[in-house]
Amino acid sequence: MSMIFENKVAVVTGAGGVLCSSFAEELAAKGAKVALLDLNLEAAETVAAAIRAKGGVAAAYKADVLDRACLDAIHESVKKDLGPCDILINGAGGNSPRCTTAHEYYEDGDELTTEFKTFFNLDRKDFDFVFGLNLMGTLLPTQVFATDMLHRDGCIINVSSMNAFRPLTKIPAYSAAKAAVSNFTEWLSVHFAGCGIRVNAIAPGFFVTKQNQALLFNEDGTPTPRTDKILRATPMGRFGKPEELLGTLCWLCDNNASGFVTGVVVPVDGGFSAYSGV
Repeated sequence: MSMIFENKVAVVTGAGGVLCSSFAEELAAKGAKVALLDLNLEAAETVAAAIRAKGGVAAAYKADVLDRACLDAIHESVKKDLGPCDILINGAGGNSPRCTTAHEYYEDGDELTTEFKTFFNLDRKDFDFVFGLNLMGTLLPTQVFATDMLHRDGCIINVSSMNAFRPLTKIPAYSAAKAAVSNFTEWLSVHFAGCGIRVNAIAPGFFVTKQNQALLFNEDGTPTPRTDKILRATPMGRFGKPEELLGTLCWLCDNNASGFVTGVVVPVDGGFSAYSGV
């Protein structure tokens, strides 16, 4: 298992984030040459430097996953620097406070107020941005990098979410987008089944990241009410750790271990998706 991805090239989008940086580091530790794509080049380069310091091969690229021309240019650079893509991890995504409602449930007057975000005054541009970042940010990199994988036993891993199984309150665009990512994963798996590309997804449960830190913890470090609700609904009673995603990642990327696995969305969630609440 130590070098199962030797001579493979892995492209990871959103690679500067907490979860996808751990994905990139794990793939590199197991022999892959890793291209780290992120809109925040400094964050991606920090991870790439850490990989190189441990003897791995990694290069960072400033990437807008919603810009096809940008991705095309990066594709050419990756092929020149590292080689054609064998593994694509579509990890770029996220939510925005601009598309987060103040209330979990409708409250009288929500349809009239402009003082805070409600379902009725969500801006379409904000909704489109969140939805597009997650779905189109999966579609476009796949269109670009999957061309390298045709008839070469390629592997695509999309990052879905618990929102795809059970939409969370307050974040309608993100929930809808992750459900679309799961469905798109299944569609792609069928589309590519005859040309050697397997397509699967990981659906993380609740992990603490830079994006959700403020939603989960107060400034003094105490848990917010949302954290209490999440942990009560997670049978294991805690948040996940990034390293607890890596076994699933490596299994899905390894053609020897999961060569007949395609079109699945694997929850890694401490039992959240199995719990009815009673």
